[in-house]
Amino acid sequence: MTDEFRIEKDSMGEVKVPKDALYAAQTQRAVDNFPVSGIPIRRPLIAALGMIKSSAARVNGTSGAIPEEVAALIQSAAQEVIEGKLDEHFPIDIYQTGSGTSSNMNANEVIANRASQLSAEKNLKVHPNDHVNCGQSSNDTFPTAIRIAAVMETQADLIPALKELIKAFQDKGAEYAHVVKTGRTHLMDAMPVTLEQEFGGYARQLELGIERLQSSLERMRELPMGGTAVGTGINTPPEFPPAFAEEVSKLSGESMREAENHFEAQSTVDAPVEMSGQLKTIAVGLLKIVNDLRWMNSGPNAGLGEIQLAALQPGSSIMPGKVNPVIEESTAMVCAQVIGYDSAISVGGLSGNFELNVMLPMVAHSLLESIRLLAAASRNLAQRSVSRIIVREEHIQSLVGRNPILVTTLNPLIGYDLAAKIAKTAFAENRPLLEVAKEMCDLPEDELKKALDPAKMTQGGLVE
Repeated sequence: MTDEFRIEKDSMGEVKVPKDALYAAQTQRAVDNFPVSGIPIRRPLIAALGMIKSSAARVNGTSGAIPEEVAALIQSAAQEVIEGKLDEHFPIDIYQTGSGTSSNMNANEVIANRASQLSAEKNLKVHPNDHVNCGQSSNDTFPTAIRIAAVMETQADLIPALKELIKAFQDKGAEYAHVVKTGRTHLMDAMPVTLEQEFGGYARQLELGIERLQSSLERMRELPMGGTAVGTGINTPPEFPPAFAEEVSKLSGESMREAENHFEAQSTVDAPVEMSGQLKTIAVGLLKIVNDLRWMNSGPNAGLGEIQLAALQPGSSIMPGKVNPVIEESTAMVCAQVIGYDSAISVGGLSGNFELNVMLPMVAHSLLESIRLLAAASRNLAQRSVSRIIVREEHIQSLVGRNPILVTTLNPLIGYDLAAKIAKTAFAENRPLLEVAKEMCDLPEDELKKALDPAKMTQGGLVE
């Protein structure tokens, strides 16, 4: 068993570390101290830490804060972190020290040891604190990593997924633009709408979600890096923060900038809280959309039965032939989870005391998981459900013709009271509205047909 471990030392003494691990004593202490969820920090956050260490090394090497040879080695090792080649060496649970110090030191140790390996010929020893962490503190590094990861994942994954779902609704609406269906308010029959109008409303909800996200990203692009321990920038030259922001912008492909106020940027997670609120808004809207689709698909005989969702799998272990709206149900659960994550992030946001927030890893995990889940669910909904919707046109047309609320357009012609009597009679006798209206008022049939044309009602204004 002793051959499986090596002895590492830190300021607190000796620690046994797995022989082949690139991390060292401080990481191992954190692994031992936090056997909580079994969930380590996720790939986007690891990549962001790699970008931070690489960018900092470049700035520090150029300024002479660390030797250029050491800076180059750190950049090479950090690039492997960015590319996901060293993920197995990031084992610390997300429920760890609230500042993320454990994961920051994890990155420092892994990159230092890997850099030292890369320098085998020159026998350079790269130090995790003096070299990899030069000009930094966990207190500005970890919140910076949250922002970089969230911006990149939103831009690369979530926004494209939402755009794909928007297009799916727009395309399906255009395909069935000619279909007029019964609108509903309070789940009761109301004035008619077209499928294109209804699906266009869903698309606009998602478009506004993207706009809200993009607005929140502007605050996320302000990086705390350079404030070090408490926001004062102790042990870091004033040229470091803007130079770092420039370097990490090049490396990430996203425009980043130094925080306008380092005390605000480090002591709060207001920007992630704001962004989480926008993710929650998208989740709330998406939950409304999928529930509408479930209602429209319900039945098919004893429900609304207006649309037919793709049959993807058997829906029951006991009822043969039953097919359920599984993609919509999956999406609804994702939305519920995102709403839950937002609550956790809100609690995390109000857990900042004086110069530091102490729930950073939980905020990071919740925010990045919300982004990931919404992206995956949106893409899945577009591809496996919305794009495959079949509209039951004949059934919808028969329902529209018996909708007593169509009588609303007769109000200006015969008055509200008589119109109400016609609607109630049509409903009670389960007869087409036009048939009852011909019997109960003296308007000519052609005028009644014109006034009660559902398609014209979808255009708004007075029906002439």
